[in-house]
Parts: sequence; C-alpha cells; structure tokens
Amino acid sequence: MKILEHEAKKVLEESGITIPQSVLIRSPDELATHLGSLPDKLVLKAQVDVGGRGKAGGILMAEKANAMVTAKDLFSREIKNIPVKEVLVEERLDIVHEYYLSIAVDRSTKHVLILFADAGGVEIEKVAKENPDAVRRASLPLIMHDVPQFMVRDLLGIAPKELGPVINQLYHVFQKKDALLAEINPLVTTPKGVVAADAKLIVDDNALKRQGITVNRDLSEREREAERFGFSYVELDGTIGVIGNGAGLTMSTLDLIEYYGGRAANFLDVGGGAEQERVMNAVRLVASVPSVKAIVVNLLGGITRCDEVAKGIISAGVTQPVIVRLAGTNEAEGRGLLAEKGYQMPDTMEQVVKAAVEMTR
Repeated sequence: MKILEHEAKKVLEESGITIPQSVLIRSPDELATHLGSLPDKLVLKAQVDVGGRGKAGGILMAEKANAMVTAKDLFSREIKNIPVKEVLVEERLDIVHEYYLSIAVDRSTKHVLILFADAGGVEIEKVAKENPDAVRRASLPLIMHDVPQFMVRDLLGIAPKELGPVINQLYHVFQKKDALLAEINPLVTTPKGVVAADAKLIVDDNALKRQGITVNRDLSEREREAERFGFSYVELDGTIGVIGNGAGLTMSTLDLIEYYGGRAANFLDVGGGAEQERVMNAVRLVASVPSVKAIVVNLLGGITRCDEVAKGIISAGVTQPVIVRLAGTNEAEGRGLLAEKGYQMPDTMEQVVKAAVEMTR
C-alpha cells in the first residue's frame, strides 16, 4: 500500500531524518489558524496518490500573504481525476543541491537495492535513462542491520558526507515498516542542513496488519469485496471477465485472451474446493465491473465439484453471457445443469476464449 507524503515524512522524522516545517490542512479555512507559525515562503502540496503530481498542477508556490487564495485554488482542483481533500503546507526550502535516494526490494536477487544519484527531482527518470552511470547502486541482504560504511562511501561518491547518515536512517525505515520501496526525491542540501523535501513509502500488503493498518487504500471497492470473500483478484482494463481455479490456470486464460486479440477485465482465482455460494459471489463480482461484456469461467474439478460450480453460475443470475469450461469431478452433472439453462460450454479452453473474444468484438 502506498503511504501519502505527509504520512511518509512523519515516519522519516521519527527515524531522525529532517523534514521541512509543515502543517496538514483539510480545508482552506484551516490554514488561517496556522499561518502565524509558518514562514513567509510556502509550498502547497496536494496529498493525492498519483505520479507526476507537480506537473499535473498539484504543487503550488505561495507567499504567506496569498496562501489562503492559493489553498482555495488547490482544493478546487482534481489531480488526474482525484479531488484534493488534503494539502500539506510546507516551508519553501533554500535548496543548494538536489539528490536522489531510494531503497527497494530487488526480486531478481532477493536483496535490497539502494540507488543514489547526484541529481534528484522530477527529472530523475530521464537522467537514469540517458545516463545510467549517474545512478550508483548497492545491493545487500535484508538480514544486515545497517548499510556497511564502505557501501555508503561508494554510493555517495563526491556528494557531501553529511548525506551518509540518511542512507542508514532510510534503510532502518525500510526494514521497520516492511517496505517494498522507501524513497526520498529530492534529498536536498540547504544552508541549514540536509532535508527530505519529498518522500514515498510503499508497505508490503502482506504486512499491513503487522503495521497496524486496517484498510488498504490502494484497493478498489471490488478488490476489497474480493478480499472479504478470500479471492485472489486484480482489476484490469478489458471487457472479458475471467474466473479460474488456481493461479496458473487463470493466468493461462488471460494469456489466451490476449493471444486471440481480446482484453481481460480482471484476474480472479476462486481457489480450490469452491462451492455454490463461493462461485456465485465470484460471478456476481466480475459481472459488476462496468466494462465486462462476457465472462469466461474456466475451472478444473479436483476437490472442486463441477456440479457445485454449475449451481453457483446459475444462481448468480447475471445479465452478461457466461461461457464455461468444466472438466473433472462431477463434470457430467455440472454440464447437464448448465445445458438445461442454455449456457455455452465449448470443449476446450481455446474454444471458450475464442467465443468470448468474438462476443466482445
């Protein structure tokens, strides 16, 4: 789950990293009570979970004299279709130089990957693409309690030594918060010292309970409902709903849809041993996606009984056509129930997918 900037900065501050003087407001009027304690030069940042927030108009400069007007302007905006409900009002830093620092999970090596660059800010991706050598890297196993000093020196290069402690402080945040990514961009030097001007933190969804987070804000309403039912579910952007049992079979179905020129609307693994009610909930959930024009149900019966699957499909009563492939335990009974109701049941997975693709065209 992505943590908002003001939340991430609070975590950094608790770990000893300096952040700008700031206040979080939820309305323009709320700013009036804080203006007296804020400096003359300010920056107002919309707290929305989108990339490219600054270029989309979500970060505005202001003076204390016009801060209220600027706040009203920002609260009236939508940043990439997300309305602004919270604004972080910060001191505008006197920046001497910007750097980039991030720590992430490197799945290819199962290690922690630390990146550092002498150029930070919104152009870091361009810098990394055009000049890969500008980004220095270090890899270490997560069992390490600290980043070794020789790695810190190699990462810094000719950058000021004062930045070194921040690398270890951010590494400790990464460990403590079960993070997949901890990023400071930019990490800046100012006449008053080193400051984290921005921050990003992504917590592993599997660790949310341990971190005391009760609601995964990254999930859509349907994804939350799928989580409640115990489904493995991911929303995509196509028109063909997909229900399978087993990640491999479901992924194969998605691959076939792509191969035959269609686009899947979702991934839903209903799991093993799915009974009537579970299948019914899965079909209704997929059918509730507005873009879904047809639904493919591709299930193999082992501990899952095909007759229970058939009953679940029928009881779902959705308006979209449901094209079914059943094979395995009680297959004949399941196919018989569906045949009575007129469901399409091609013999092979390829035929099921082809039928769905043709239907959605």
